[in-house]
Amino acid sequence: MRICVVLPSAYGMRGDVRSVVNLAAELAERHEVEILSVKRHRERPFFPVDSRVELRWLVDVRPGVRHLLPRGEMRAEVALWRRLRVLRADVLITTRPALGVQAARHAPREVLKLAREWVRPPSPAPIKRFYPRLDGVVTATETATEEWTRLLDGGAGPSPAVRLVPDALPAAPWPRSRMDNRIVAAGGRWVPVKGYDRLLRAFAVVADKRPDWRLRLYGGGSEEKRLRALVATLGLHNHVYFMGTTPDLTGEFAKASIVAVTSQAEALGMTVIEALGCGVPVVGFDGPRGPGQFVTPGRNGLLVPEDEGDVEAFAAALLSLIDDERRRRALGAGALASAAGYAAPAVAERWEELFATLR
Repeated sequence: MRICVVLPSAYGMRGDVRSVVNLAAELAERHEVEILSVKRHRERPFFPVDSRVELRWLVDVRPGVRHLLPRGEMRAEVALWRRLRVLRADVLITTRPALGVQAARHAPREVLKLAREWVRPPSPAPIKRFYPRLDGVVTATETATEEWTRLLDGGAGPSPAVRLVPDALPAAPWPRSRMDNRIVAAGGRWVPVKGYDRLLRAFAVVADKRPDWRLRLYGGGSEEKRLRALVATLGLHNHVYFMGTTPDLTGEFAKASIVAVTSQAEALGMTVIEALGCGVPVVGFDGPRGPGQFVTPGRNGLLVPEDEGDVEAFAAALLSLIDDERRRRALGAGALASAAGYAAPAVAERWEELFATLR
C-alpha cells in the first residue's frame, strides 16, 4: 500500500511533525510511505526521518533561494494542488484543516482521503463545505473527537467518519528514567501558550524549600529572552537551566524524575506521552485541553486544578512528589504502563484497521 502524509513543513520542531515521523517509520515496515512537506525551510529535518520513508517537498523557502511567480502562500497553494491532482497513492493523510480542504478538492477520487486533526479549525465554513468529500477525520484525543463530530454534523453532505487514534511514540525500546536524579524537566516551544512563566514562578517556591533540585527547560522560541529575564528576577540562576533544542526529548526526559507541563492547551500532548514512555510522572494543570487528556491522577501523574494559574498549588504538587520518593516511583511505573497504548506498533495497527474499514 502506498501512503502519503502531507505536512505544512516536515522540517520544524513541532509535536505534530514528531508524531508523523514516528508513525511513518512504523508504517514503512509494511508499506511504501512518503512524507510530503509543503515547505522546506532548512537543510535537514529537525527530527530524523527513517531511511525507508521517502521525504519530498514542494516549495523551498530557505534563505537565499529564488523563485518564479507566484509568491508567498499562493505559491505553496498552487504547488500543492498541482501535486495532489497527479497523486499516486492508496491513502492520503493531511495534517491541517487547510490541507484537508485541498485534498478534498483536488486529490483523485480513488484515493482514500483522511484528515488528521488535533484542534478545532479557526474557520469552520470551508470545513463544512468540503470535508464531506473526505473518507474520514482522525483525531488524537477524546476532546477533539467530540469537537469535530459536532462541527461536521449538518455540513454540505454526509459527515465523514470521525475516529480516535492516538499519536505514536518513537520505536521501542524507550530510555527509562532511574528516578534518582533531582531534576524536573519541561520541553516544547517557548511560546506564551505553554505557560513557562508559571512554571518558573512555581519552581521558585520549590527551589526555596528544596534547593538541591534543578529545573531543565528544553526547546526554543520567542519567549526565551523574557524567560531568562524572569529567571534573573526570581534569582534562579543556579536552579534553572536552558538546555536548548533536541530531537531526542525522550532521552532527555529519561534523565529527570518529574516532567512539568504548565501549558494552557496541550492538544498535541507529545511532550506528555514522551514523558510517560520514559516512566516519568507528569505534573500539569487540569483543563479542557490540558494534560488531563493523557494523565490519570494517582496512576501516572498529578493534575492541579486550573484556577487563574495558581502557581502555589502547582509548586505544592511538585513538592509532594519531590518529598515522597516511593509515590514518585509508583507513578513512574504507572506512567510506563500507560505508555503502551502509544507504542508505534499499536498505533500503526489502529491506522491500518481504519484503512481497511474505510476502503
